[in-house]
Amino acid sequence: MAGVSGVRGVFGESLDPVVITKYASRFGKLCGGGKIVVGRDSRTTGPAVFAAVSSALMSVGCDVIDLGIVATPTVLLAVKHHQASGGIAITASHNPPQWNAMKFIDNDGMFLSAEKAAKFLASVEEAPDWVNWEAIGKLSKDEAAIQRHIQRIMDIPYLNLEKIKNSKFKVVLDSVNGAGGLCSPLLLKALGCEVVEINSEPSGIFAHPAEPLNHNLVQLEEAVLAHDADLGFATDPDVDRLSIVGDHGRCIGEELTVALAELFVLAKHPGDLVVNLSSSMISDYIAEQYGVQVHRTKVGEINVGKKMQELSSPIGGEGNGGVICPPVNYTRDAMAGMALILGLLAERDTKLSALVDELPKYFFAKAKIERSFEDLNKIMSLVPQILQDYALDTQDGIKATRKDHWIHIRKSGTEPIIRVYVESESVQRSHEICDTTIKNLLDRLS
Repeated sequence: MAGVSGVRGVFGESLDPVVITKYASRFGKLCGGGKIVVGRDSRTTGPAVFAAVSSALMSVGCDVIDLGIVATPTVLLAVKHHQASGGIAITASHNPPQWNAMKFIDNDGMFLSAEKAAKFLASVEEAPDWVNWEAIGKLSKDEAAIQRHIQRIMDIPYLNLEKIKNSKFKVVLDSVNGAGGLCSPLLLKALGCEVVEINSEPSGIFAHPAEPLNHNLVQLEEAVLAHDADLGFATDPDVDRLSIVGDHGRCIGEELTVALAELFVLAKHPGDLVVNLSSSMISDYIAEQYGVQVHRTKVGEINVGKKMQELSSPIGGEGNGGVICPPVNYTRDAMAGMALILGLLAERDTKLSALVDELPKYFFAKAKIERSFEDLNKIMSLVPQILQDYALDTQDGIKATRKDHWIHIRKSGTEPIIRVYVESESVQRSHEICDTTIKNLLDRLS
């Protein structure tokens, strides 16, 4: 699958060295040569993908800077550090281990805009313009990228490092055998935490389904209780999404990751928030407490990040646990999220469960519709008919809003599915609305 989010597929089936070479070589030409930073997560196919990517880039005259196994936000920051022409993160994010992907990065250390991605994708069928032996690119390594990333987080100006260190938090960390095992423990220890690591070996053999959703984090919940820890952190394989388990040994829901970061930052640096259309109403509640507004964008961190830049927003992100902290970068960063959450707990001097109990409760229902591409398009065309009594926002799929709940229906940019999200003030109601919406759509389709 190729789109704004990059190019991904099952390695050896839809994604192979021929496909990889085609896209990587065209990206090198799009960047106009120069330096290209490349990093990867821990997937077993990572070295093979890197070999194809680096060969293609050097063969069109680009110099490749190899970061090895790192978090995706580390790759993004390294592009800025090296003043590179671009970058490629080799990761399929939360997809199963048989998948891999290339995410393409612009020279500003952010992913390609929709316009630039469209231009790039339209060019990939052009014949590669290979250089001769005198112009071949060079390969070098950068082994300091992780430490620079950690230092940038430690340098967040409103982060009280002394208070965090004095709190001596005990944290259980689940890196799902992804790239996080090589970086997250280093940050937490630098912040004075006692770290209990589970699934830290970057083997690419994921210890459980890689997406950091509540039902995938039972092991982390049990470990927080067993070690009497203050909290637990879980990341996806490329460390741009963060989920949290409270001191009571239960996941608090990935939507609250960004909300807690908002609580911490707005107390120090008030300003309008930016989240995507599928993010929780809790951001509206928090914004109201600080007298600021919430701006909502299309799903995708590039959309949120660009809007944050435009508004000089102090904090934002996506409701899947993707915190965007501008002093670090305008991109999702699970490690930055960890630092902000610990900063909040240190300054409030309270348990995470107590903080969460003070917040209003909203509940999500999330479902998928899997059909042929033709049927998916027909289903999307039916949405306005069945939701005509709602206020509709069509900037990204269709979001239907009423005072006490909303429904967001959109085609995935990375999988052949339609995602349906619902949020209301009760679990039962959210699931009822979600189920009824899908049933009505499928009934009309047939």
